[in-house]
Amino acid sequence: MTPPPIRTSPPGALSLSLLGPLSGRVDGRPLPLGPRKQRLVLAMLLSRPNTPVPVDVLTDAVWPDAPPRTARKNLQVYVSSARALLGARCSGGPDGDDRERLVHSCGGYVLRVGEDELDTLRFRSLAAAGRRAADEGDPSAAAGLLRQALDLWQGPPLHGLCDSPEVAAEAERLEARCLTVHEDWAETEISLGRASAVVDGLRDLAERHPLRERIRTAWMDALHRTGRRAEALAVYDDYRQLLARELGLEPGAAIAARHRAILTGRSGGARPGPSSAPASRTPAAPGPVSTPVPVPAQGAAPAAAPVPVSRTVLPAVVPDFTGRGEQLRELLDVLDGESGRVVVVTGAAGTGKTALAVRAARLLAERYPDGLIHIRVRDERGVVRPPSELAGELVRRTTGAAHPAQPAPDAEQWRSWSAGHRSLVVLDDVPHEGTVRELLPGTGRGSFVLTARGQLAGLAPVHRIALPPLAPAEALELLGRLIGPGRVGLDRAAALRIAESCGFLPLAVRVSGMRLAVMRHLPLAEYAERLADPDGALDELVAGDVSVRARLACGWQDLSPLSRPALTRLARAVREGPFTLPEATAAFGCDERRALRTVESLIDAGAVTCPSGEVTAHAVLYELPRLTALYAREQSAAAPAPAEVPALADEPVPADEPVPADVPEAPGAPGTGPGLSGLTRVSGLADPAAPVSRTALPVG
Repeated sequence: MTPPPIRTSPPGALSLSLLGPLSGRVDGRPLPLGPRKQRLVLAMLLSRPNTPVPVDVLTDAVWPDAPPRTARKNLQVYVSSARALLGARCSGGPDGDDRERLVHSCGGYVLRVGEDELDTLRFRSLAAAGRRAADEGDPSAAAGLLRQALDLWQGPPLHGLCDSPEVAAEAERLEARCLTVHEDWAETEISLGRASAVVDGLRDLAERHPLRERIRTAWMDALHRTGRRAEALAVYDDYRQLLARELGLEPGAAIAARHRAILTGRSGGARPGPSSAPASRTPAAPGPVSTPVPVPAQGAAPAAAPVPVSRTVLPAVVPDFTGRGEQLRELLDVLDGESGRVVVVTGAAGTGKTALAVRAARLLAERYPDGLIHIRVRDERGVVRPPSELAGELVRRTTGAAHPAQPAPDAEQWRSWSAGHRSLVVLDDVPHEGTVRELLPGTGRGSFVLTARGQLAGLAPVHRIALPPLAPAEALELLGRLIGPGRVGLDRAAALRIAESCGFLPLAVRVSGMRLAVMRHLPLAEYAERLADPDGALDELVAGDVSVRARLACGWQDLSPLSRPALTRLARAVREGPFTLPEATAAFGCDERRALRTVESLIDAGAVTCPSGEVTAHAVLYELPRLTALYAREQSAAAPAPAEVPALADEPVPADEPVPADVPEAPGAPGTGPGLSGLTRVSGLADPAAPVSRTALPVG
């Protein structure tokens, strides 16, 4: 199905919104909507666009108790002001012709607006298109259109005006439409095997609308399909008790049938798909896939049955996985096609890249019947493993151990197998492109998810997904899962300060929660003060054998010897929060061109972040994550950076400078990796023509 085109407003066009606070914009500039009574009139007219709204209805909306004698005259003033505000003519109305914007008709007023001018009209059009796509058997298109409709919502409709009963009734009607579309979207996503992407949102909706049975049914279904059967059954039991207590009723037939199916194990967790045969596996808990056992011919001696090969090798699911709904949907969409794809998930240390990749892999189990494999690119000591070793492990995981008489598997053997099989491989913690380039077949049916702190810019073509920090609400939710929502609710301001001091990174928030869960006596406000102290924050982010400092140390070691001083200078000079290119130039003590290249190299390494949209270098606001800055300052304490870069321009790299272990020596340059020979230390600002290490970052 081809979805209908969605019109966008041309420059200078009017844009009005009811799906949230009443607002308007013209040419991107906020539109002053006038005093409260005028906004109430405008809200009622926009709630019934292109339809006469009786004067009595408008009067009741503005003066719900006792309208004054001058009510009708006052309404005329408000309508006249709205007409002047919105423009006299409308060229995008339902008839498509140029007509008067706001007119008196049939005992009321009609406000003419086009679909591209009002978000509720766009919402209605997208929802209708999504339902048509579902009716035509295209659930993927339906899910996308319904999601676009939901993305138009910015909060409770007509927020701030609902003390007027008439406006509140219109807001309730819009809210009901949104709930119905959310239910449609959630059920469609579940049917596509993406229950994990909707389960958290359904929980929130069920808490706000506890008696809405369709939401409860979808939530129960989503929990079950993500492997949380006990929680799914608890949802039904809570709902049954709530109905009996509040209304004296029993649950409806649909949710009761779903409950019985989950209880008896006849839930049909597998979803139909273009390439999936009937199966009993659920996406959340894929079992091992065994090689088929041949049946001997009649009269022949039975052959020895081959040992089953487990082709599902994934870490345990993170039980408190929170947020990331948008990134998870994007990852599932990219990997859900028939042809193989390579996806690079990037983000700073502790952003939850591995958890996201593993969750997506489990949800796509049926789409990749030939194997779900997770491989750590580094060994237990953090040393990068050579590609030949990774290829050997991949071959053994997917085809069984090599025969002793056979040569050890190599990268070519792995690429040949991967090109012809439908497998999904997660290559975790990739330091640079050379580690994995030999393992990617380029064509075929196998897909790969690479997690990396750096950007891996040398790999193409790949799909990139950047993981930003959590939203504040998501960080608080994660903290609440670990220490209890009640404890967070007692001092929400302190909990938010804890999340802010953690940089809203999932790892740091999780470690804080684990620490607070043990130290029940420690007030959140006191712990927030500890984290706010830059000298002791990293000491506080330790829980047992889980340490944020240790994770930051891995990222530090991945930086080239030339990039570390640059990061140190930046951490010492810039304040917490965004910084500009002139500030970076002053920190490095060099010209602007070198400063820009250095900042961009740190962005490639994942040490510095920048906005996702296009913007000129002089206007961009970069950001150095707080915890990264604290660690860099720690590292610089024993070896202060020199005062000026030019003074170090001719200082050679010491012979004992640590070089990444996985970089082979360059011919004729013992003790140095390729590209390190002949480099000079310029605090991360090397000459632009100088060669660079392939494991390091180009900083010149």
